[in-house]
Amino acid sequence: MNVLDTVRRTIWRYSLAAPDSRLAVALSGGGDSVALAHLLRMLQDTGELTVVGVAHFNHQLREDAGRDEAFSRSVAEQLGWPFLVEREAVAERARRERHSVERAARTARHEFFSRACGHFSADAIAVGHTRDDQAETFLLRLLRGAGARGLSGMHPRNGRVIRPLLDCRRRELRAFLAERALPFVDDSTNHDVAIPRNRIRSDLIPLLEERFNPAVVEALANQAELARDEWTWMLDELRTRSLEARTSNGESGTWNLDRSALLAVPRALRRLALWRAMNDAAESRTVALRHVERALRLVESGKPTGRLNAPGHVVERNGDRVVLTNRHSDAVRLRHSVVFRYPLSIPGEVSVPERGCIVSAALAARRDASEIVARARMSSRDTAIIAAQGWTAPLSVRNRRPGDRFRPFGLHRRKKLQDFFVDRKVARADRDRVPIVVDEEDRILWVAGHEIDEAFQVTEASQAVLILTLRPA
Repeated sequence: MNVLDTVRRTIWRYSLAAPDSRLAVALSGGGDSVALAHLLRMLQDTGELTVVGVAHFNHQLREDAGRDEAFSRSVAEQLGWPFLVEREAVAERARRERHSVERAARTARHEFFSRACGHFSADAIAVGHTRDDQAETFLLRLLRGAGARGLSGMHPRNGRVIRPLLDCRRRELRAFLAERALPFVDDSTNHDVAIPRNRIRSDLIPLLEERFNPAVVEALANQAELARDEWTWMLDELRTRSLEARTSNGESGTWNLDRSALLAVPRALRRLALWRAMNDAAESRTVALRHVERALRLVESGKPTGRLNAPGHVVERNGDRVVLTNRHSDAVRLRHSVVFRYPLSIPGEVSVPERGCIVSAALAARRDASEIVARARMSSRDTAIIAAQGWTAPLSVRNRRPGDRFRPFGLHRRKKLQDFFVDRKVARADRDRVPIVVDEEDRILWVAGHEIDEAFQVTEASQAVLILTLRPA
């Protein structure tokens, strides 16, 4: 099969273009992109597609970048297509955004591709990536520790970017150009072995071909295709099982996952759902495998609450909900400034929506409270029995304040509430939501669900007591 038929088959196989498609061509001036332009011209001549323009992006990274721009313009003129060029100092952008030059160049280039499609009213823009590029990408990502998504390599279509040469070998394209005496320019940076991709191209792949597998490029490209199919299947499974993170109503920068749904699927899907949600929350920050594994342990833990910091965001476990919040969002600022205070009548109860609970108070004679006391000591800390004297009404239920101190029962000394929460392993995200019962002088009677202040313990069997209870709303 000749190169033109290979390109035609790739376009048909992946539905990259049709006779009424309007395509732009990304032309760098290098051999692959020049071959792409001439091959698409041949397909246009047979009515299989329409090319509406040529787009060239000048990264301004080399002294001879102007030469490449001028050559690309001449190719466009030769083929009879309009020419669009943009220039950007990519090295300066990389410094400004604190990214690598390679990452900044890719971002700038793809932004340009989007603008070029708009300029030419094109349905898509074709780029010249080959099967050799696919093999190099697979190895590069494998060495960096990529998962299924990374190993899937470059897709035939990525949004409006299409890759008609993805089944062509680089040597086949060079032969195509040589047969027709078609010139191209050589990018000097392709020989810079300080760039990892170039080391893979010049050193690693030849070594693998010589000592392990002469067809290693085909083998690696095939593995990328298998990984791509597996990745696509996993994404479909996420959608089918409703495992995609959902944004919270009224809280920009916050995403929710259902823990029960996560635990009901294989761990690979669980990890993928978390990874996608964490990448959304992290925005442009890099989420590594170690971050996802920590989040997995949080989800799979038997503890009802927990919190961890991840790049650019926070992951919190709250019962059956997993909440991811971007650190710069309004939701984080609001969460860090929770303040509430509600009056508590005796007898009476008050709802605490910040915690999703109800705190109640009732007076009782000591003899009526004996059974409650025994049950509370044996089963939980959701009931507190304190002396009916020694504090000043009215009571209130509030959350913690800076400088709060009390004497936990049995400790015989005052302790910072912050230190008490740390010792009790109360999750940082939950500390501002713990209800605290205080008297008129703002003395702490009970840290609800945890401990009473020793000053208000019951000391005489005959005295009246105040029964405080905590229950879900």
